[in-house]
Amino acid sequence: MRTLGNVLWFILAGWWLALAYVIAGVIACILIITIPFGIASFRLASYVLWPFGRRTEFRADFGVLAVIGNILWIVLLGWELAIGHLIAGLLLCLTIVGIPFGIACWKMVPLAFLPLGQRIVPVRSRAEDPFAGAPGHP
Repeated sequence: MRTLGNVLWFILAGWWLALAYVIAGVIACILIITIPFGIASFRLASYVLWPFGRRTEFRADFGVLAVIGNILWIVLLGWELAIGHLIAGLLLCLTIVGIPFGIACWKMVPLAFLPLGQRIVPVRSRAEDPFAGAPGHP
């Protein structure tokens, strides 16, 4: 089911949202000082391209520099990517088949605002992790 969801997502919105992240990454890499933004943008482009079966989480070593970097990211490139997610989500929700994809697109808005300190991890099933859902366990 994940593969079908990813294929439909890729066709409906994934390819052009990922392209927007790649363009933002290239812009960030051209300006040498913002290369960390470019790397984070490329990482999120891979997630936006094929999101089902994966999730994002903040890294444990998320520091003050990443917070400052995320604030700069919001001002420079993040708000444009967030608007892209909002518009894509709205367009996807115009059809019944697209509603789950539109909701998934809206869930990616925080990623557009806070790319630094995020890591992409696979979604584990309860069969793989017997402690999944236990209090204090992610």
